[in-house]
Amino acid sequence: MTKSMLIFLFLYLNAGGHVKFANGTATWCVAKFSASEVELNENIEYACNMLGDCKIIQVGGSCFYPNTPLNHASVVMNQYYAKYGRNAWDCYFSGSALIVVTDPSYGSCKYA
Repeated sequence: MTKSMLIFLFLYLNAGGHVKFANGTATWCVAKFSASEVELNENIEYACNMLGDCKIIQVGGSCFYPNTPLNHASVVMNQYYAKYGRNAWDCYFSGSALIVVTDPSYGSCKYA
């Protein structure tokens, strides 16, 4: 186990499952680069069904471009993560997601 994994585990356990950092660092949920296209599409379908609206990744939406499963999945997975409390388990997606501390927003696509 790496030092960063131990730090994350320590923070996770001390936060009762909520991903919080002592210095108030924000967190986001994104798809892993290693996730398969099938996993990404399943994540998009699940998150969109739970959110009830995925216009943000549809044509004309602020996060449509780049038009890739990795981008679209990251956007809606993060929306799901934010909506349901930013708990570590809300960013699991069968192991195809990870929590990051660098804001993935770009251009007009703003991550919550």
